[in-house]
Amino acid sequence: MKEFLSIGQISKPHGIKGELKIYPLTDDVKRFRKLKIVYIDDIEKKIIWCKLQADRVILKIEGIDTMEEAEKYRNKYIQVKREDAVELSKDTYFIADLLDCSVFDTEGKLIGKMYDVIKTGSNDVYWVKGEKEVLIPAIKDIVLNVDINEQKIVIKPVGEWQDED
Repeated sequence: MKEFLSIGQISKPHGIKGELKIYPLTDDVKRFRKLKIVYIDDIEKKIIWCKLQADRVILKIEGIDTMEEAEKYRNKYIQVKREDAVELSKDTYFIADLLDCSVFDTEGKLIGKMYDVIKTGSNDVYWVKGEKEVLIPAIKDIVLNVDINEQKIVIKPVGEWQDED
């Protein structure tokens, strides 16, 4: 498992004093208020202050004091150590842990590898790439087992829940 988890992506500088505008990659945006330390490119950075906007977070980070310095961080990821990550409830997973998991159906057929997780609002959708690309609704009726340690996900056979082409 990865040591660091991405919780946001820096989109651009904000203002002229080195603030960073962050696109959150977490379900709980308020968690940014509790952060004291984050990592950018595996380098520890101290957060001075945080401001929440409707769909973004503004961070002031120690040592980034001009718009030009902030520009160097564009598109980089804000990360936390795994032990500092939020506690997940039962049957929920960090997207980073799902990526590259092998997806099989209950008959043992390899569907492919987890490529991405698409947030839809009602339920996540697993984007799996193999012989064909498959979009799998992440619901209990279809996703039967997730074993992060074995990097294995088991689903109902595709033909039982989706019309095959």
